[in-house]
Amino acid sequence: MLLDLIKNRKSVREYTEQKISKEDLTKILEAGYYAPSWMNSQPWKFIAVENQQTKDLLCELSGHQPHVKNAAALIVCVADKNGWSKKEFGEVLASRGIGEEGREKIFAIPMFYPPLLGEDKVLMRSVEQVTYAVSYMMLTAKELGIDSCIIGAIQNEATVIKNPELVQKVNETLNLSKEDVIITIITLGYAKEETPTVKQRKDFNKIVHFESVK
Repeated sequence: MLLDLIKNRKSVREYTEQKISKEDLTKILEAGYYAPSWMNSQPWKFIAVENQQTKDLLCELSGHQPHVKNAAALIVCVADKNGWSKKEFGEVLASRGIGEEGREKIFAIPMFYPPLLGEDKVLMRSVEQVTYAVSYMMLTAKELGIDSCIIGAIQNEATVIKNPELVQKVNETLNLSKEDVIITIITLGYAKEETPTVKQRKDFNKIVHFESVK
């Protein structure tokens, strides 16, 4: 049951040296590929990384968190701001059977077309889309018996850039464009030690409400 999978998934930061098969890594990436996005915009890129030098570089980008370099593999989750361009987004809309007139109407509505609201809103909506795919990939990993952890503390446009040279080196290594922003990194591997999953959450009734907040 999917809910059981969600309840049992936990962040794991210490991994064995066991490698992840290409087949399993591809399945995890496929889960992100098939995740939902607004109007099927898909403003994202997912980069699987197993090269140790690149993992070391990404470890530095994420404040030297050791599980980044020690993971069997990483998935770098990138917001592709160019995915909202009239060309790319327009092609997606056209593939859904929306004609030129319909596309132009969408491009004129700020709620539907973030570029009308400025760069910050484009990044915000892109981050929103990427988070859906992150969840899909991590749950698929768990289903395959592969543990994971989300790395959100990284130098990027959404947080802070302390070392522009490092950010540039990472972008060049991953061949990212100026419209690409690394949003998060998923570490993947097999837990070095199996421990019980303990979910610490606020009271259910404090979080969940029906019809309105009580």
